[in-house]
Amino acid sequence: MSQATKRKHVVKEVLGDFVTPAEHQQIVKVIGSRGNNLHEAVTSQGESFLVSMPTKFRKNIWIKRGDFVIVDPIEEGDKVKAEISSILYKDHIQYLQKQQLWPEGFTEEASVQEKSSKRQEKEEKDSNEEEVSDSEDDESDLFVNTNRCNYQYSESEEEEDSEEDEDEGRTENAS
Repeated sequence: MSQATKRKHVVKEVLGDFVTPAEHQQIVKVIGSRGNNLHEAVTSQGESFLVSMPTKFRKNIWIKRGDFVIVDPIEEGDKVKAEISSILYKDHIQYLQKQQLWPEGFTEEASVQEKSSKRQEKEEKDSNEEEVSDSEDDESDLFVNTNRCNYQYSESEEEEDSEEDEDEGRTENAS
């Protein structure tokens, strides 16, 4: 089987199949990557350990911090205690919640993530409505570099008064 065909089947399996964890499997949340195809994961009870990514997923599927995965335990491992068997995306998580197979410890986090994503969508929708303006002076769509300090330049009244006094003095001396 060619590499492209293998990749196609792996991606189809990950995205298309709705899997439920077996009795020996558990759902964990990835909290970081440790390199060399190892990821740090935490269970719904708060236990943290390393999980390994099998070779079929390497260079085909990417996992980021905050993703949920189903893992198979590895008995001989000291630090690496499990291997990833499947990766859960938003649709998979909703399916598991409907089947009431989702761990209670992750239920609160999932609802918070859904609320924050809905809030972001609403804010984006509101900002899109506000952007409709006829003014050419509107600079709200300009890129803002957050790595630079923002300085507010404003002239105080004292500076303006002293400049006016200097101007008046010059005109009187010129006459």
